[in-house]
Amino acid sequence: MKQLIRNVRLVCRDQVVTGYLVIDGGKIAEVGRGLSPETPEGFASVDGKGLFLSPGFFELHTHGAGGSDFLDESPDDMVTGVMTHLQHGTTSILPTTVAASRKEMIRCIDNFKLVKKNLRNGPNLIGLHMEGPYLSPLQKGAIDAKYIRNPDPAEYCEMVERAEGGIARWTVAPELPGALEMGDYLVKHHVLPSIGHSNAEYPQVLAAYRHGFTHVTHLYSGMSSIVRRGGFRFLGVTESAYAVEGLTVEVIADGCHLPPELLRTVYRLKGPDKVCMVCDSMRCAGTDATETELGSRNSGQKVIVEDGIAKMPDRKAFAGSIATDDRLVRVMHYKAGVPLYDCINMMCLTPARIMGLGSRKGSLEAGKDADLVLFDDSIDVKAVLVGGKLVFQKKAGTTEQKPKG
Repeated sequence: MKQLIRNVRLVCRDQVVTGYLVIDGGKIAEVGRGLSPETPEGFASVDGKGLFLSPGFFELHTHGAGGSDFLDESPDDMVTGVMTHLQHGTTSILPTTVAASRKEMIRCIDNFKLVKKNLRNGPNLIGLHMEGPYLSPLQKGAIDAKYIRNPDPAEYCEMVERAEGGIARWTVAPELPGALEMGDYLVKHHVLPSIGHSNAEYPQVLAAYRHGFTHVTHLYSGMSSIVRRGGFRFLGVTESAYAVEGLTVEVIADGCHLPPELLRTVYRLKGPDKVCMVCDSMRCAGTDATETELGSRNSGQKVIVEDGIAKMPDRKAFAGSIATDDRLVRVMHYKAGVPLYDCINMMCLTPARIMGLGSRKGSLEAGKDADLVLFDDSIDVKAVLVGGKLVFQKKAGTTEQKPKG
């Protein structure tokens, strides 16, 4: 059925305006300003009650939510994770692995294929994001060192072939032996190579960029920075992300991994068309757990949750985010002071473009998929539509518990 959503504040690419939106056949048919026309015959009319209407959030990097990790044994755990994110406005998602055993990674690939085939009324499953295991042990962060290894063509080729198009992105440390050749292979098979958990310096980053590594995983987290040797300064991955203009970057905008002042600086220097927000959440996102695991239940590392973030038990390092995407928008807008429309660009259109889907998703434009989110001034999600179909609506009288940070 055709739908008219009226009386909403449309979060467009360069402004927020009062208006209405028409949906036809799962696509946006019209985006109009001002008062909506009379409801045409055969249309369902929805009163947005002055809420914001934005594109659905597009998440490139999450390890789980709702008590489940995407490396867990059962396909039901993957469903739990993606459906939890859906309730927080995420309509397109890349379930992400952490460095793990070959057995667990293969199982995750098989689970993803099964869930993608059978999931109904859920978010768009764009493809898996493999974070590792080909990472630098010097920049491992909270990743278990026993699973870190150099690129193995036999292993990654097997996984790409087994996934049958189900792997969309792979984070690799490009300075490792064989990493550039892996980049060439990934590009050939339509997988985005991404620089992350890397100790590379500028020449290695530049070489990686020329081999298809056009994106940087969670800028400032798990990567080298500038060093001095013999009085000369050498750029790490962090500075190279600015120096190589064509690189896109992602930031964990939970307000803890990076302070608001730094989030605002990244936005100002790279621009919203080169920066996207990711939650990098672990299984406890969307729950009130205080103790949990990073990775699968069988082999994950124990972590604690406090101060709005997950930490290693010794409290010397973060172990992951507990954020959902609505929190990212809230932090970037209210704490970092970024205009709401650019927050939405970084949460929707820029990640869609990074994954080659900008012509279909990420903005309120006629012809694009009607993946939509309705939220209030607190960025509290009230309803979510995927392909024009209502897939989540918050019950009246319930509000989200806002995490600290």
